[in-house]
Amino acid sequence: MKKILNALMALSIAATLSACGNANTTEAPAENTAEQTQSAEENKTETSETPEVKEETKEETSEQKAEEDTPAETSSEENKDLSGSVTVYMPSPKGLNEKYIAAFEEETGVKVDLFEGTTGEILARLEAEKDNPVADVVVLASWSDGLSMKKEGNLESYDAKDADKLYEDFIDSDKELFGTSASSVGVIYNTTIVENLDADWADFADEKYNGDIALPDPEKSGSAKDFLAGYFSQNKDDWKTWEDIAANGLAIPGANKAALEAVTTGEKAILLAGVDYNAYKSIADGEPLAIYYPKSGTVINPRPAMILKSAKNMDNAKAFIDFLISDKAQELVADAYLLPGRSDITTDKRTNVADIPQFENLDWDYMLENADEISAKMNSLVK
Repeated sequence: MKKILNALMALSIAATLSACGNANTTEAPAENTAEQTQSAEENKTETSETPEVKEETKEETSEQKAEEDTPAETSSEENKDLSGSVTVYMPSPKGLNEKYIAAFEEETGVKVDLFEGTTGEILARLEAEKDNPVADVVVLASWSDGLSMKKEGNLESYDAKDADKLYEDFIDSDKELFGTSASSVGVIYNTTIVENLDADWADFADEKYNGDIALPDPEKSGSAKDFLAGYFSQNKDDWKTWEDIAANGLAIPGANKAALEAVTTGEKAILLAGVDYNAYKSIADGEPLAIYYPKSGTVINPRPAMILKSAKNMDNAKAFIDFLISDKAQELVADAYLLPGRSDITTDKRTNVADIPQFENLDWDYMLENADEISAKMNSLVK
């Protein structure tokens, strides 16, 4: 019995100790739990604010990506709906035309079918095709011939891109002729024969120039034709000067290329009304030539680019005109020693528009009306 009582007392003491131990164990975690709860609440607050920052960042990133993914307005974007081909008739220089075509085809995907010839050859082809027109765009070396085409009602009006950057005299009021490039004529001479020269037009009637002078055929060269018409628009009754020049051994070897060749080879010493860009190119190539513009003036001849009303590829034709006025095409013009048609572009490869003495107040209406007759009479004096 005594053993039983001792056993029960031991169990009671063990239970009491166990209860006390459990009470001590639960108090410490209670304190930790309170601290953890406060920390958790703080963390929860911070966490609830973080998604707002991330959401703003996400929105900004989306906006930036949208801006980056939005294509800029480029020429190819503007021309993305173009296809097919465009037929263009243009005069030389050949190297410039090839560069035009390569750049335009790359930019638009439109194939260019080119006929290249003199102004006279282009006009003859247009005449032969008048019952079944082929060309969409025509470029000539003669502004007066462009005016003639306008007078016949053959041209389409177009509000071309950047046309307002052309020289004021390089676009007509109806927006049918666009002088996207220009040339002038001057006196070109062979420096191995003539050391220095600054004579004016009338001076070439002097006997000291006898047999040394040449002139491009004005019935084949649009530039020579417009020069003579411009001269007579200022000096309407001055045939005596040109009769004397003709009697002084003046030769007419052919159109611009043939006439320049005669001077380059030394067959003739001096070329009157020689196309300037041909001279600058030859000089750059090392030919013994020089060029100047007589003080009394000359003609700057815009080279009109025009869309025919009969164009079968009208959208492509308009795109080609836009291209000819573009920065890229105007740079190509300057590189070819022509005068850029845009007044905001100049070149260091040749004399610019502002530095060329011009006949004052050219009467293009008079020139248009009388150019063919003047050219024919000039040839008759020599032949």
